[in-house]
Amino acid sequence: MPHVEHHHYFKSHLNIRLDAGEWLTGVLHKITEQQSKIMALLDDLTAQVTRNADVEKSAVLLLQGLKQKLDEAGTDPSKLKALSDQLAATDDDLAAAIVANTPAAP
Repeated sequence: MPHVEHHHYFKSHLNIRLDAGEWLTGVLHKITEQQSKIMALLDDLTAQVTRNADVEKSAVLLLQGLKQKLDEAGTDPSKLKALSDQLAATDDDLAAAIVANTPAAP
């Protein structure tokens, strides 16, 4: 009768634990990378919200000041003309500020 050898190869528990540990380390590394990217995006978003809030506050102050100046001018044509000239001189700056601080549509 011929001699037949039969061999079984099993990974040891130690190797399985090392493989799982390496896998888990890789997953944790990917999570950390993604967290860093998300935090950078959050910082950018926070800065944009702050800029928008500043522009909105400026617009409110501008409108409040305009109302006050209109009230002060009353119906005096020369005061109204001076106010109109003042507004014309600053409307380009206001438009540029609004465009610069308005986020692009997604």
